Amino acid sequence: MGRRLAGPLLLGLGLLGPGLLGAPVRADEALVTAQGANVLAIVDLEAGTVAAQVPVDGAPAGIAVSPDRRTAFVTRPEGPSLATIDLATRTVTGTLALPGGPLGIAVNPKSGAVYVADWYGSRIFVVSPDGSRLDTEIQVGASPSGIAVTPDGATILVANREGNSVSVVDVATAREIQKIPVGEHPFGITLDPEGARAYTANVTSNDVSVIDIAGRYELGRVTTGERPYVVALAGPRGFVTDQYSGTVTVFNLKTLTNVAAIEVGDHPEGIAASRDGRTLTVANWGSNTLSVIDAETLKVTGEIKVPDGPRAFGDFLR
Repeated sequence: MGRRLAGPLLLGLGLLGPGLLGAPVRADEALVTAQGANVLAIVDLEAGTVAAQVPVDGAPAGIAVSPDRRTAFVTRPEGPSLATIDLATRTVTGTLALPGGPLGIAVNPKSGAVYVADWYGSRIFVVSPDGSRLDTEIQVGASPSGIAVTPDGATILVANREGNSVSVVDVATAREIQKIPVGEHPFGITLDPEGARAYTANVTSNDVSVIDIAGRYELGRVTTGERPYVVALAGPRGFVTDQYSGTVTVFNLKTLTNVAAIEVGDHPEGIAASRDGRTLTVANWGSNTLSVIDAETLKVTGEIKVPDGPRAFGDFLR
């Protein structure tokens, strides 16, 4: 599990939409939860520098962003609580106490509801869109970690690390409707833009399970490096952080075959694709850096120093 409760983190992510026609295109920002420093680091990816640091104590781990991209929600496993951050003012505007071990997090793209996984309990919390109120909880599998929501906002998928399964949750009834068996200790879960397939990074079986969401079954697996944690998608390829190998495994989304292994920093965890799908950003927990990868050439094109213990667990680019 790593040095802390929130040690190995995952990533479920998608591509962000382009800016409005005629509006200036701003540089991508990386919103990096840095556990050792107890901050949310806001990184200007174009400049390659940390633009701001927002203090967030409690070993900040998971992160998700509201549908309008103006608000960030950060889990604090050692709080335990959820912090709400205004990204315009770069300040914490609220804290909601949550029981257990809040870790994985996702936001419903339609309703804005916030879903938080309790690592210590077989449940996820449903929090109001403004992050101020715990509305209900939903029973899932053992040690839920990564969470993803289908584009229509109707279904939640939860990676159950100790249950070796993915829970399928119906949003309308707030109930688990099925568990899908996957590899050993699934942590990160990622959906494709169409909501047709899900990908789980299986920590101890060193592979990725590919799930047919409509059929609710595992349709294949891809071998990775040692201790995979998160999957990102860009163009025709999938990219997986391999924590113990210090690499990113690249695979073909159509054939589910390996393409390459890219060397990055020490203990890579969070990974996300840029808005245009041309680059991947990787958070290297052990080396306190972000690696930037060209999605076409599969080369590391840059490295950015960030505060101690970067996790970037969840939706962290905007």
